[in-house]
Amino acid sequence: MSSKFTTLIILILTNLLLLQCGKTDQPPIPAERKREFANILYNQQLHLQAVKEYEEYLRNYDLDAREEANISYQIGNIYFDRLQDYENALAYYLRIKYLYPESNLQQEAGRKIVACLERLQRSTEAQQAIEQTSALDESQKPESRPGDVIARIGAREITTGDMQYELNKLPPYIQSQLQGKESKIEFLKQYMAQELLYDSAKRKGLDKDKEVLEGAFQAKKSLMAQKLLEDEIQKEVNLDKYSNADVELYYKANKEKYAEKDEKGNVKRIPEFQEVAQKVAQDFMREKQQEAYDRLVERLMKAEKVTIYEDKFK
Repeated sequence: MSSKFTTLIILILTNLLLLQCGKTDQPPIPAERKREFANILYNQQLHLQAVKEYEEYLRNYDLDAREEANISYQIGNIYFDRLQDYENALAYYLRIKYLYPESNLQQEAGRKIVACLERLQRSTEAQQAIEQTSALDESQKPESRPGDVIARIGAREITTGDMQYELNKLPPYIQSQLQGKESKIEFLKQYMAQELLYDSAKRKGLDKDKEVLEGAFQAKKSLMAQKLLEDEIQKEVNLDKYSNADVELYYKANKEKYAEKDEKGNVKRIPEFQEVAQKVAQDFMREKQQEAYDRLVERLMKAEKVTIYEDKFK
């Protein structure tokens, strides 16, 4: 191989490398479509997935400062309003405050920072943040969340996504009763009334009322205990752990429980397992959950060395 040919190959390879290095990886999906997809996920109540798409949109696309601040605010709102993850929400509101000082979201981000700190029970820091936050004027109105605006409370917009989120928190049998236009409007009115009452109570300082604070503490304690129970019992009791044979065995041991009786309480007929299988399965799981609860409480009492002085009771 001649030296001239070798030199030519080297030059070609060098040019190819330079061209390759000069390329910038462009996302295959247009920015507008990426953001629209994130909005769709949000409106479908897929909030964690929406956050992931919004974060990729922030990370991979060439956005101006205004758009970056708006997306950061949107992510913060999802964490705050939908996921009740106040630490991550706080991080995104602080991002707006410190990285985008010219953003028209500064005042609203400041308010949300206060709200996050209050929910994280960091009262001193919340008070400091309040002192730094002034009233929100019309020029600082935040960009609305995805979905059509269906109502307003002052400057605050309520979207179809907001309403659907509230509906989804209701038990299924109540949701089934709220399908028509009139029933949805009535539900929206009730929701807005609750928001107005809350805002009014807060302006009067009732968030610091002793009875409210005690009630909130007791409610929190109850919810925490309930969540622990759900998590612990779910670990031990899951229908997937049991077979149909387990349920049928339970039925055979408790046949009289499912017997049809006359007015005097005499057994007229004992239905076949297939006839009452669903109820048997529910009773079976309920019994297993009770057993798991008893074991959990007994374990905790032993761990904490609980003593009950029964002789002190009359």
